[in-house]
Amino acid sequence: MATHRKVLIIGGGITGMCTAIQLRKLQYDVELVEIDPNWRIDGAGITISGPTLRAFKEVGVIADIMEQGACTDNLTIGLANGQVVAQIPTQRVAGPDIPGTGGILRPVLAQILAKATRASGATVRLGLTYTAIEQSNGKVHVTFTDGTSSTYDLVVAADGVTSKTRSLLLPHLPKPEFTGQGSWRAVVPRPAEIQNASFYISKTTKAGINPVSKTEMYLFCLQRMETDEFIPKETWPARLAALLSDFSGVVGQIRDGLNEHSHILYRPLHKLMVAAPWHVGNIVFVGDTMHATTPHLASGAGIGVEDAIVLAQELDRHENIVDAFTAFASRRYERCKLVVDSSVKLGVLENLGTEDAKQEHTQLMMKAVQALAAPI
Repeated sequence: MATHRKVLIIGGGITGMCTAIQLRKLQYDVELVEIDPNWRIDGAGITISGPTLRAFKEVGVIADIMEQGACTDNLTIGLANGQVVAQIPTQRVAGPDIPGTGGILRPVLAQILAKATRASGATVRLGLTYTAIEQSNGKVHVTFTDGTSSTYDLVVAADGVTSKTRSLLLPHLPKPEFTGQGSWRAVVPRPAEIQNASFYISKTTKAGINPVSKTEMYLFCLQRMETDEFIPKETWPARLAALLSDFSGVVGQIRDGLNEHSHILYRPLHKLMVAAPWHVGNIVFVGDTMHATTPHLASGAGIGVEDAIVLAQELDRHENIVDAFTAFASRRYERCKLVVDSSVKLGVLENLGTEDAKQEHTQLMMKAVQALAAPI
């Protein structure tokens, strides 16, 4: 094990922070740079699958997530009028003492990880990025926007689906592709009777709710869209309410309470799946830079956290950095491709909306969930 490697992580999102934490466990000298001076992660709620809870347990933040989020068992399936038609048990993938699924507000999760990143001993530099990045003699030389420069043994690009580093070093790669759906989310008060995640299905729309704290939950809904058009923020409450017009029960109550003060977010959904290799020399790409997915399997953040874990494992096993990067991508590619391909296919089936498509959707979901329960 090489314990004196100097590492730069570009990007302070979920994957970047988890990578910093895991590499500090190897006693690496870790520096993380994040362009946002306030280190914010925007978003509403995030569903955390069992495998993702397992990954956060490995990182060491599961206790904080369980305390500040909401971890529950079982999944409720209902009709648009609120009638419950099935209760599906969830497997406790992360261990017998950790429920099968969970939810948390994205900014709260970011705060938990930011605290853990700093506690790990990583150096965090906010409000800057790089202006130049060059490699020679097995080292990476980086110049930053504040005029400083430094040399690293390896660099981890965790700068997201629109990665500046990917565009710079791998300009031939395809761009993220719109999937034909948009995602709506709204954070609302959590009634006492909401004890676990639920899906409610109308003739044309599937809406869900998931607890994210002791007092809050979030509504999520996917909409068929022809383009990834910009939707003015001031129209979001009315657009979401119209989308949920077929619902009564708890979803109908949420709809009726939407107004200009509601915490609503909309984003078009894109996908990206890049074939290995996932490195250029001593620079490796992780998370959404190589595999951006849609939320259908609640695994987008999770496979980024798994990337951090596996990258640290392979760097610990290999003296040669490039060999470690090669082994990392080899272990991660098929699992990440499963998530991206299955998630996008689920969206296609939802857009079709036929009875045959609904049956195929259920079968594909069950198959993917079972595969993801396997060890990484």
